[in-house]
Amino acid sequence: MYYERPQKRRSIFSYFIVALIAAIIGGVVSAYIAPTYLYGRLIPMPDMYKGEVSETGEKISITPKEDISAVEAVAKKSMGSVVGITTVQVQRELFWEREIPGVGSGIIVDSNGYILTNSHVVGDGKAKDINVLFESGDKMPGKLLWNDAVLDLAMVKVEASGLVSADLGDSESLQVGQLAVAIGNPLGLDFQRTVTSGVISGLNRSVKVDQYNVIEDLIQTDASINPGNSGGPLLNSKGEVIGINTVKIRAQVGEGLGFAIPINVAKPIIDGVIKEGDFKTVYIGFEGDEVEICERKMGIDLGLDNGVVVIRIFPDTPADKADLRPGDIVIKIDNQEIESMSQLKKILYKYKKGDNATLTVIRNGKEIPIEIKFTDVK
Repeated sequence: MYYERPQKRRSIFSYFIVALIAAIIGGVVSAYIAPTYLYGRLIPMPDMYKGEVSETGEKISITPKEDISAVEAVAKKSMGSVVGITTVQVQRELFWEREIPGVGSGIIVDSNGYILTNSHVVGDGKAKDINVLFESGDKMPGKLLWNDAVLDLAMVKVEASGLVSADLGDSESLQVGQLAVAIGNPLGLDFQRTVTSGVISGLNRSVKVDQYNVIEDLIQTDASINPGNSGGPLLNSKGEVIGINTVKIRAQVGEGLGFAIPINVAKPIIDGVIKEGDFKTVYIGFEGDEVEICERKMGIDLGLDNGVVVIRIFPDTPADKADLRPGDIVIKIDNQEIESMSQLKKILYKYKKGDNATLTVIRNGKEIPIEIKFTDVK
């Protein structure tokens, strides 16, 4: 008798094993075998392997070449106008004298040998010898024509013609964030005509240089400015001079803060020196002291934080003719507040002979206006 054994039913586990093995084989084929041996040979290459990925966001392009080329263009245009200035000052000791060398920078502002620099570069007028070094390597003696320690500006002349003069820009039109390029001799003549760049970091900055003097309306930049850069130009993207670098105050402030005197302050001085050989300013005609100094000397409280106390009136001067009196406290000139005598002197550079101004003074505790006419210069 023949007996037929019934078929054995497969378990669920066996199906799971088969599925697992198939998945492993498929993964190996798709991940390795297909990209290596099949795609591009037997079957078309999928887009994802071609690097063609769709972009849904806005594309951002960074082109550093533009800034670099601007700085390079400014340097090429202006380098021939930048000079080095060396000086020798005589310092008196107790029983002897000794010579102290100095170095700074300058900018040619007229082809006939007129050079603008800082007053402190030429020892505030006390330098014994001044020599000017040109890009060509030539060296010529310089003569100081004018300087003002309050403004920290000076004009030097060399006997030459046909020099490459710089273009002067407009410091009134500057905007924070604009390109700023400084050229000078940082740390001495070993690094002549060094170019550094940055941006205009701030405008109308005021920096206190000592207990009583404040330099105002300065241009702040993060372009590196070091000792020796003094008197060199700060330039805009067009290669125009927008300021004169000064490090006279930099050592007293934080790193990364450089300052320059706006070129518009120097323009009338340049014109006056070139035309007349000197520059003269209007004056009021009184001797005075800051409020703080007077309070300390006299031991009184004037009840004011700022202002200039009139000590003495000089005869036959605009102050005398306007009836300004000793004891008056000048707090404003044409609505511009006055803090110190040096600041008042700087403001007067904006006025010309024949101009009028209104002084606001405190007299006997009352605020009164005084009209003054600038009839003389000195």
